Amino acid sequence: GSSLEMDRGTGETWGKHMPEDKSGWTLGAVLEKQALARGDQPFLTMRDGPSVTYAEAHAIANRLANGLIAQGVRKGDRIAVMLPNCLEYFHTWVGISRAGGVHVAINTAYKGAFLRHVLSNADAARMIVHPNFLGWLAEIEQELPTLTTVFVLGGVPPDSPTFTRIRLQSFEALLDAPERAPTVTVSYQDTGVIMYTSGTTGPSKGVLMPHGHLYLFGEGCRENLRLTPEDTYYICMPLFHANALLMQLYGTLVAGARATIAPAFSASGWLADVRACGATVTNTLGVMTEFLFRQPPHPLEREHNLRVVQAIPTASELAQPFMQRFGVQLVEAYGMTEVNIVLYLPLDATHRPGSCGKPYSRYFEVCVADPETDEPLPPGQVGEILVRPKEAFGFMAGYNAMPEKTVEAWRNLWFHTGDAGRVDEDGYFYFVDRIKDCIRRRGENISSYEVETVVAEHPAVAEVAAIAVPSEFPGGEDEIKVCIVSREGQTLDPVALLDYCVARMPHFAVPRFVESLSTLPKTPTAKVQKAKLREAGHGAGCWDREAAGYQVRRDG
Repeated sequence: GSSLEMDRGTGETWGKHMPEDKSGWTLGAVLEKQALARGDQPFLTMRDGPSVTYAEAHAIANRLANGLIAQGVRKGDRIAVMLPNCLEYFHTWVGISRAGGVHVAINTAYKGAFLRHVLSNADAARMIVHPNFLGWLAEIEQELPTLTTVFVLGGVPPDSPTFTRIRLQSFEALLDAPERAPTVTVSYQDTGVIMYTSGTTGPSKGVLMPHGHLYLFGEGCRENLRLTPEDTYYICMPLFHANALLMQLYGTLVAGARATIAPAFSASGWLADVRACGATVTNTLGVMTEFLFRQPPHPLEREHNLRVVQAIPTASELAQPFMQRFGVQLVEAYGMTEVNIVLYLPLDATHRPGSCGKPYSRYFEVCVADPETDEPLPPGQVGEILVRPKEAFGFMAGYNAMPEKTVEAWRNLWFHTGDAGRVDEDGYFYFVDRIKDCIRRRGENISSYEVETVVAEHPAVAEVAAIAVPSEFPGGEDEIKVCIVSREGQTLDPVALLDYCVARMPHFAVPRFVESLSTLPKTPTAKVQKAKLREAGHGAGCWDREAAGYQVRRDG
C-alpha cells in the first residue's frame, strides 16, 4: 500500500507530512528573535496610552521572569492572570513563559462560582490581578486553599479588601530584577497557557495549550492574512481570549508588525480608532460586524488603511454590503481554543457567502463526519466538524484535570468540535450550528451548566434549565433563556432573580428571558429535554429583561 493516502472528508492528501523544526516555537524565543531583528521598532501601543518597542518588551519580559523566579516560581507552576487590556498583559504573558510558568487566563467578568471554579481547577498558587477585582477575590478566599500570593497591578491600594490568608504584593516589585535572559529551558512541548472554554454538561474546561499550539495561532494568521512588518493590527477584544491574544497579538509578534490595543470594543469609536492608529488589519467576532454596520453613515468610513477584517462569523447577507460600504476585504475563518484556527477563507478566493474557508492543510486535517458513527460524509451533507493536527504539540494537550472529557472529545482519534457543518464539492466548509448544549453570546461561549448552577441556588427555584434562543442579530448569536420550576408555595419574581444573578455571575451570562413552568420536559431517565424547550422559543409566556427595561451593567 502507498504511504500517501487521501482523506475522505476533505480530499486533502496526508501521510507524507514532514515535521518542521519547532525549536523556535516558544513565546520567549519569538520575542527574542524580533528584539534582535527590529529592536527599536514600535511593537505595542495602548490607544491613548503608552507604547513599547520590541527591545523594551523583551527587556521587561526578562526582568519579570527573573522577578518571578526570585519569588520561587518553578517550571510548570501555574500563575493566574486577571487583568484588563493593557501592556502589562503582554509583559506578564511573556514573563511567565520565560520563567517556565503557565499563564492561566481569567475572564475579567468572572466572579462567584465562575471565578472559584477556574482558580480551583487551575490549582494556581500565585495570581496577578488588577485592583478592581480584589473584592471578588476576597469574597471567595476561603474556598481557594491553594492560592497563597496575589501580585496587584499598581501596588496594593490603601482601601484594599481584607484577606486573612492570601498575601498581597506589588506587581511592580517583580520588575526590580535583572534584564539578563533566564536560564530556564522552555520547549514547544511545554504548556504555555491554560484558557477556559465553556462546558456543556459540566463546568468550564481548562484547555492545556502547548507553546507549539500557541505559535500556530499566530503563524496561521501571519500566513493566511499575509501579515508583514509593515502591518498594524488594531486589537479591541479582551486579551484573555484566544482571538485577541493568540490570533491578533501573537500574529503581530510572529510577523514583526505593530499593534494598537484598545481597552474594549466600541462600535461608535471603532472607525476613529482604526483611522487614528493607521490599522491595516483587525478582527471582529460575532455581532461586532453587525454593530459596526448599524452605525450611522460617516463621510470618512472609506478613508482608512484597513485592507482586511477577519470576521468570525459573518452573516451571509451582511458580507458584501459591509465590504462595499467600508472598502475592505472580509475574511472568514473557523477554529476553537482547543484546535487552533483550522479553516481560513483564502485571500485570493471569491467571497463565498456563509463559508468559513478551506482547511489550513499545512498543519491540520479537517472533515465532516456522521456524529453517531464518525464516518466521513460526502459533500453537501451536514455532520460534525472533526479536526486533528499534523504537527506534534500543534494542538491542545487535553483538558486540565478532566481526563474523561479529554478522551470523550478525542474519540476515534479525531477531536470532536461539537459543531455541525458541511463541505461543498470545492472543499469549502460551512458552519451550520452547534451540536453541543452551549450558548454563544456577544463573543462568549457560556456554559448552560454554570448558569443553571447559580440560578438553582436561588431560594425560590426548584428546577432550572438554561438554553440558547436565537438573537435578533444574525450570525449565529444566542440569547440566554432560563426555564424555571418554582418551589412549592413560592412565586418567582424575575427582577429579584436577575438581581441575584447579577451579583453572582459575569454580566454576559445573566439571562435575558425568564419563563416559569409547572414542570420541565424529561426523558425516561430524568434528563431535561432541552430540545423541546428550545423549540418553544421565547413566546408570550416569557419575561424579557430588555422589554422590561432591566439594565445589566458591564463588569470591571
